[in-house]
Amino acid sequence: METAKTAFSDPDMVSDYAERTARLVPGLRDLHRMAGLLLAEKVPADGRVMVLGAGGGLELRAFAGQHPGWRFDGIDPSPEMLAQARDTLGPLLSQVTLHEGYVDDAPEGPFDGAACLLTLHFLPAEERLRTVREVHRRLRPGAPFVVAHHSFAKANGAGERWLARNAAFSVSNGVPAEQAQKSIPAIRDRLPVLSPDQDVAVLRDAGFQDIELFYAGFTFRGWVASRS
Repeated sequence: METAKTAFSDPDMVSDYAERTARLVPGLRDLHRMAGLLLAEKVPADGRVMVLGAGGGLELRAFAGQHPGWRFDGIDPSPEMLAQARDTLGPLLSQVTLHEGYVDDAPEGPFDGAACLLTLHFLPAEERLRTVREVHRRLRPGAPFVVAHHSFAKANGAGERWLARNAAFSVSNGVPAEQAQKSIPAIRDRLPVLSPDQDVAVLRDAGFQDIELFYAGFTFRGWVASRS
């Protein structure tokens, strides 16, 4: 994930992360709210939740606002994004401990739940599986894990269709057309995006069960699963 870390150290990218992401990800705020509701199905009122890729603090703010009794460990490799998370959280920071690094730098837990939003698409398949296994190892039995990221079929031209649709959505949200078009080769050629079937297989091979799709927005998919 070193390429992502470098990108998210860029001051311009960090400064407008929240506004830019809301334009690019369909229903971003609702995605955060849904993720929080899914976690709450099994996380107790005083639970401890791990958020992997927590830089920026948007999902942490949503979760902490919904559940004042929860405590969070947020992990992200970018110190600049973690600084933004602190600003984003404001008084809610009292519920959160932030850690600079990757999944190996996360506390051992055990956690009552975990989330990883808009992060796993940066990881090649082998590293993605290793990362998800490390999340699994840190969860209590039965604990929920919520993920969402780029995931779309590519065969028979499907990938190009979905990328074009994703770009059109960005333009409809105010992103300049030229910039939106540049996102097509950037996602296609630079991100190790998996198909939905492959993403489900990663969760299953890491030991998760009861894997259910809960979110689909153009090139993005989201699942909830339980630790075996």
